[in-house]
Amino acid sequence: MNLSEVLDRWRKDPHFLEHVTWRTSPARPARTRPLPPELPAGLVAALRARGVDALYAHQAEARARALNGEDVVVVTPTASGKSLCFQLPILERVAADPRRRTLCLFPTKALAQDQRSALVGLSEAAGQTLRIHTYDGDTPPEVRRTLRRGGQVILTNPDMLHSGILPNHTRWVELFEHLDFVVIDEVHAYRGVFGSHVANVLRRLRRIAAFYGADPTFLLTSATIQNPGEHASRLVGRPVRVVDENGAPQGERHFLLYNPPVVNRALGLRRSTLLTARDLASTLIGQGVSTLVFTRSRLEVEVLYTYLEERHPGKVAAYRGGYLPGERRAVEKALREGRLRGAVSTNALELGVDIGSLDAVVMVGYPGTLASTAQESGRAGRRLLPSLALLVLSSSATDQYLARHPEYLEGDPEQAQVNADNLHILMHHLKCAAFELPLDESDAFGPATVGQSLRFLEEQGVVRRRAQRYHWVAETFPAHEISLRSAAGENVIIVDRSQGGAVIGEVDRFSAPLLVHEEAIYLHRGQTFQVETLDLAEKKAFVRPVDVDYYTDAELMVDLRVLTVDEQETRDRIRRRRGAVRVTRMATLFKKIRFHTHENIGSGPIRLPEDELQTQAFTIEILPAAVAEVGVAQLGAALAGLGNLLRRLAPLFLMCDPVDLGLAVEVRSPFSRTPALTLYDSYPGGIGLADRAYALCDTLLAAAGEAVSTCACELGCPACVGASLEGGDKAAVVRLIGALGTGDARMPGVVGG
Repeated sequence: MNLSEVLDRWRKDPHFLEHVTWRTSPARPARTRPLPPELPAGLVAALRARGVDALYAHQAEARARALNGEDVVVVTPTASGKSLCFQLPILERVAADPRRRTLCLFPTKALAQDQRSALVGLSEAAGQTLRIHTYDGDTPPEVRRTLRRGGQVILTNPDMLHSGILPNHTRWVELFEHLDFVVIDEVHAYRGVFGSHVANVLRRLRRIAAFYGADPTFLLTSATIQNPGEHASRLVGRPVRVVDENGAPQGERHFLLYNPPVVNRALGLRRSTLLTARDLASTLIGQGVSTLVFTRSRLEVEVLYTYLEERHPGKVAAYRGGYLPGERRAVEKALREGRLRGAVSTNALELGVDIGSLDAVVMVGYPGTLASTAQESGRAGRRLLPSLALLVLSSSATDQYLARHPEYLEGDPEQAQVNADNLHILMHHLKCAAFELPLDESDAFGPATVGQSLRFLEEQGVVRRRAQRYHWVAETFPAHEISLRSAAGENVIIVDRSQGGAVIGEVDRFSAPLLVHEEAIYLHRGQTFQVETLDLAEKKAFVRPVDVDYYTDAELMVDLRVLTVDEQETRDRIRRRRGAVRVTRMATLFKKIRFHTHENIGSGPIRLPEDELQTQAFTIEILPAAVAEVGVAQLGAALAGLGNLLRRLAPLFLMCDPVDLGLAVEVRSPFSRTPALTLYDSYPGGIGLADRAYALCDTLLAAAGEAVSTCACELGCPACVGASLEGGDKAAVVRLIGALGTGDARMPGVVGG
């Protein structure tokens, strides 16, 4: 049975259709331009051998602008041939002048390896013998020396550029003297903390290139976001031309929203999203439909993979960050060669790694942004055949908002945000820049306050001023102290004691207390391991295989202290503030959750030290008039419920993942002595999310009011204020939102499905 037959069967099933919103996009023909007559004959022959007799409209435009020296960002859907937009100019320029150099940046090593294979294949088919190679942590020393002397196309990632190439630029003179193009692929991935770091790395790159007399052209690609030109310009530090006329063809696409049935009407609980996704994905895989399942967490990957492997042994695989590179490459190859019928992944496979043609994508819960939704759903349909994207909604407020407003998914995607001038991040990169080349206060590096920052570094004893220039004098190597992927810290590696100390995976430092605390169950490719020891000082977690029928889930306690108030507004019943805060976080306890039934079968304490964070926050303070209307006795439940709503709805209005925002609920704020809700950026120094939430305060409260007024539960549920057992109280939240006078909150008159 193929996909069309599965879809026909679902169309005839009234029980299935009762829970589905079904949208179909018709097939679309290609819009092409003839191959340019000036293309080298060998390259024309190579393209024709691959079935390329013409260029898509966006490919032709991007190539022409790149060869004209214009910085461009190509914004078209997945599988639209964006790679050719930069491959052609690179190969044409090097064919004309072998001294020219190109630096290609990819967000992951896997993507760099994948693109190298494609570029080498095209160049060899065109009869060009080019020195094209990846430069990352896996590159052997002898290959590194060869690349530094004469590599024509260097493919790397921002991390390696930051810590391996820029600090050692004197070894890369050939690259920087003749740097022609800088390619930045999947630019939508460079947002938040990561993007803010990368923008500073690119500042350093341009500065070093200018020192050697080069001014490269930037070629960027992106999935669909609302502000591609603005985002690309903030990253590279100058205006970038947008190319977004998609000329690629498209097969018929089916997009389904599946809202699982209600299993507890009073509490508004729906059937488990994981179990629903298991059944739908199993149907597709069982009928021979190649299927990729996206989940929202590493834990969900392992749980769902375990379920599907039980039903389809040997036909599915798991894929996520934390697996070793060899394991991920093996899964990619098996999918590409058609030896697997399905895979379960985190968003690690959102990016354009070649895994072959897929017929269907199942998304377990809303991916968090419209851009990610488009990217994940776009992994299906790489052929001109019908394709399916199936979004299984959870009981969360965000997902149920989409169930009521499916048109939201057809709106403009969110903006990508970076804050390259975040003081915490900027200071790190000023140190790196001073190490690479002496700085003066007039250098075009960041904001006008760079002089003050340099004087601060001089006071710290890491730079010294000589003849109006600041020179690095510390003995440390600053780039090695900075992680681009997080605001601080390194990953914690997972060590299997039963295999003689073999490393089987890794987790980031912030997630370690929640995922690999002592007694935690660590899931890896369907196997269960128990954590025996977590050594945060050495960044190691030691595990041993166990045979258990449960997994663990941890809880986090948050305490907040206000440092500064940068802006505030007071009304009759509400005050909003934004400013700097100190957040103390501590993992407190873990629960044991049984596989399949998802029942809680036990719990235990987590004994780990606190983590401290200084960041930016947005606070809503509830003034006495509103407190009086809600009632002191109900105030705690009202705050907890409204906090649940805001935390879950805010990512719809800010382009961020839910983990990028933290929440603190205080019945008596230590700063103002009034009840308060605080949303804060989960990264040192903040990345601008709290500032945007402050500006959108009324919008967020209105969305919260709409969510609670349209939810059909009686007492409170995961789709609105949270289940009453979690502290949410629907009636109290309705009174609170009404008392604030901002949202549209009222109890629904009818309780229904």
